Amino acid sequence: MRIDAASYQRVLGDELRRVRKQRGWTRKELRHHLDSEISLQTLATYELGTRQCSVVRLAELCVALDVLPHDVLARVHDRVFSNERPGHIRVNLTRVADDSQPELLPLRRWATDRLQQAPVGQPAEVHLDLAALEQMAELCGIDTVELIGRLRALNNNVP
Repeated sequence: MRIDAASYQRVLGDELRRVRKQRGWTRKELRHHLDSEISLQTLATYELGTRQCSVVRLAELCVALDVLPHDVLARVHDRVFSNERPGHIRVNLTRVADDSQPELLPLRRWATDRLQQAPVGQPAEVHLDLAALEQMAELCGIDTVELIGRLRALNNNVP
């Protein structure tokens, strides 16, 4: 497995920005929660993925954001390598919960429940393996291949 450093850094920055915004904080507010001096420009470059973030700085940002660094890195890893997980489909829970296709009602209820139970900082995405997809398709009364197609369309925001 090859790691594209620029892509990984971009996704890490996106994840840090997502957690900060989920807290309802501006970069300035985040800076006030940090122990060390850091410029707003530096925070911006971390979030944009244009500057590499050291492990110590990542830990400091995570402590300030009240998230575990290994959870952040696990989400980054999943996003970067999601296409390399054979037999898994990425499911955007928010898009499923907001969808209005009548056949997907059981899936919509499941997604809504998962979102309501998710802890703060938890991404609105899950990966389902083939066995889970087969069970979901059966609950929805549709073919597994059709369900996979619909989930991919939702992930890509296709009507």
